[in-house]
Amino acid sequence: MNIEKTLDELGAIYTPLSPECRQELIAHSNIESFQKRDVVVREGEYSKKVHLILQGCARAYYLKDGKDISDWFSFEKQFMAPIVSFFSDQPSPHYVEFVEDSIALEFTKDTMDLLTAKHHDFERFISRVVTETMLGLCERLYTIQFNKAEERYTHLLSIYPDIINRIPLTHIASYLGITLETLSRIRTPKKRI
Repeated sequence: MNIEKTLDELGAIYTPLSPECRQELIAHSNIESFQKRDVVVREGEYSKKVHLILQGCARAYYLKDGKDISDWFSFEKQFMAPIVSFFSDQPSPHYVEFVEDSIALEFTKDTMDLLTAKHHDFERFISRVVTETMLGLCERLYTIQFNKAEERYTHLLSIYPDIINRIPLTHIASYLGITLETLSRIRTPKKRI
């Protein structure tokens, strides 16, 4: 994995990191490998770890009445963390699972706080990551509240064109707030005569 290249690409998306900041970030991080279906956080657990996905993908999900409901997907060059637990002293209300065999740069909230206090470029970087995440959550909420199922699906494909090849349809359906049957109908509409 070329971490420097990934950090260059992230710098172009958010804001560049100085060589000193990069070195310190890498020094305080671990490169971790995960297998498909590895759960790194469970409901009720505390976690102060964030994963920058270098290869693969992950999801956050809830269990409600025994039903698995996907809440968030992260792919290459994106972050995944149990947001509630990471930013507060609360147990996580959801699970974090790797959906594919994955490689991620893992660091802690303490590392983030240290680098934020020491490097203004990292502070700007994290601020923009958090802002993008919040905007994504607002967009997701709007889409769920105001768009029809087919529009939600089309919107998801516009953001993640290859998601169907990477995430099981059951997870996509729950993320969209629809049944698997509805998703199947949307994906293969009947031809009208």
